[in-house]
Amino acid sequence: MAYKQEHPWLTVVHGGSPAAILRAPQNGWPAGAERRIREQPAAIHEYFPLAGQAVGRVPVQPETDPHGLAFGTVDDQARARLLAALAEVLPAGELAAEVERLYRHGDDAERRGVLRALPLLPDSLVRLGLELVADALRTNDPRLIAAAMGPFAAEHLDQAQWRQGVVKCLFAGVTLLAVADLVARTDSELLRMARDLAEERRAAGREISPDLRALLGMTVLMALVPPRAEGDRR
Repeated sequence: MAYKQEHPWLTVVHGGSPAAILRAPQNGWPAGAERRIREQPAAIHEYFPLAGQAVGRVPVQPETDPHGLAFGTVDDQARARLLAALAEVLPAGELAAEVERLYRHGDDAERRGVLRALPLLPDSLVRLGLELVADALRTNDPRLIAAAMGPFAAEHLDQAQWRQGVVKCLFAGVTLLAVADLVARTDSELLRMARDLAEERRAAGREISPDLRALLGMTVLMALVPPRAEGDRR
């Protein structure tokens, strides 16, 4: 129990889930913006950059995530809702083009909004979503990395890509609270990678972060979990 209290990502329900985003309480701005976008899809380019000014930038879960790194901020959620509205009215090809344009040409906050929205978008955009997640994981921006490792990554990254994403979080100092389904997807290979990283840090005289220590501690928990089924997310 003490281990779970010290490392809440063992039991937390991820705040970036589609249900959490859509039920998030906000002022009336998102609803009005969503209506306008459904009527005139091009309005997404007017409203998407304004989300932070309109709803604020406070963390979604300030008690457990005071900087909004793991579960995002209210403007992340507002942007995700705008993209969900856009997905209701655009055909797949046009939607993909608009989503990619918003990500490629947006500032960091807008790019985070796109990443947070990926679980709300149709399956036809999975391939694009994987490209955007890969792009975010190539950066050194902790907020982009955190947004990339949410529920979409948990569902769609293969196991090797997902492990690399977790290790990138550890390198970048991103809390493992940002990694959706961490416990469910952790395997012996990730724990081996974590041990190697810890040894590298020890050899270099560098500090081992609490999250890395906690991940190493999961070796004991893994002994109690049945092995992953053959062929499951290789």
